[in-house]
Amino acid sequence: MQDNSRTGGIVETDEPPGERLNISTVSHQKKTGPYIHRVPSQLWNDWRWQMLNRIRSIPELLKRFPGLNCSSDLERVASVYPMAITPYYASLIRRLDTSDPVFAMSVPQPAELCDPPFLSPDPLGEEKKMPVPGLVHRYPDRALVMATTMCAMYCRHCTRKRVAGSKESFIGASELARIVDYIRSTPAIKDVIISGGDPFTLPIDILERIIASVRSVPSVEIIRIGTRTPVVLPQRITSELTAMLRKYHPLWINTHFNHPVEITPESAAACARISDAGIPMGNQTVLLRGINDDPAIMEELCRGLVRMRVRPYYLFQCDLVKGVEHFRTPLRRGLEIMEYLRGRVSGLAIPTFVVDAPGGAGKIPLLPRYIVDHQPTFTELRNAEHRRVQYPEPATGHPSDGPHSPEA
Repeated sequence: MQDNSRTGGIVETDEPPGERLNISTVSHQKKTGPYIHRVPSQLWNDWRWQMLNRIRSIPELLKRFPGLNCSSDLERVASVYPMAITPYYASLIRRLDTSDPVFAMSVPQPAELCDPPFLSPDPLGEEKKMPVPGLVHRYPDRALVMATTMCAMYCRHCTRKRVAGSKESFIGASELARIVDYIRSTPAIKDVIISGGDPFTLPIDILERIIASVRSVPSVEIIRIGTRTPVVLPQRITSELTAMLRKYHPLWINTHFNHPVEITPESAAACARISDAGIPMGNQTVLLRGINDDPAIMEELCRGLVRMRVRPYYLFQCDLVKGVEHFRTPLRRGLEIMEYLRGRVSGLAIPTFVVDAPGGAGKIPLLPRYIVDHQPTFTELRNAEHRRVQYPEPATGHPSDGPHSPEA
């Protein structure tokens, strides 16, 4: 990994005389939210400025949120699990406590240091499935490239808290060459996911080098990119970026909206730019206690996603990772949400509820119980309204059931 640290603090930039502040994300926030930052619009809308001015420390956090009642434990939490919040994402905070979904997902909390014994730093066993550094190969036909350890915003529920942000770096040329050699020598790999960290935090030339190298392998059919920048850094989705991505179809992008408040005019525009480049988008939501474990909130989120041409793909049960126990919900809660969605929204807007099983056992889909009974002649089912129906099974002895002799 090459070091790509960005340690610049918040830059105080007063509004020049006669220059209007960014109305949607700065002036408006000063009226309805607690975030304070005066900056000209052209800087606010520059993704590089957003990255350089991420909130990286508790003193910076207090500077931007003077009304925050800050626990002394937060310094200790941030030293274990790094913090980074883009000014844009910070501006979405409305309440300075964990009842605010954006605050809860971005600001360190003392609960992150309370771990039951069944949690681990690497619950999915990724490090045991790395045939070469930077490449996770868990499924026969898929592999994941960890392109960087840097994110625009470090989610407090991240499954890779063990590495994300500890050192902001990206794969170098020699590491990339080893990864590509492995993929080339393993033609069973048809699908490569470029992840991290967040690949879209990389400069465009480095990102293109990684994508082009993977695309050069003839056996790779599709490339997927995992990124949360449309949610936390929508300014990153520039015409330059989408023009580069268009060269490497078939390409898919999975993003990570967790709550309807993250759907803003800026994030919707970012998703539109991706879709307009011919890139299909999916969304991977994590079920989080106190944030989105409410059926009505999940319905609103899923409806908002399909309006933006983003397909709800997975609803993940929170992984058994150290530092996220306070976010975990009972499995039955996820099943209740899935049952609520069925019959209320289009199938296009319903994600698959999955548990990524510990130890690298893979994703296990979970569904409410719709099959009531099996009989030789019928199967009894129930619908989302709990009405039972009998579905007749095919008659036995049908010619397609097995070999048969032609008539004499």
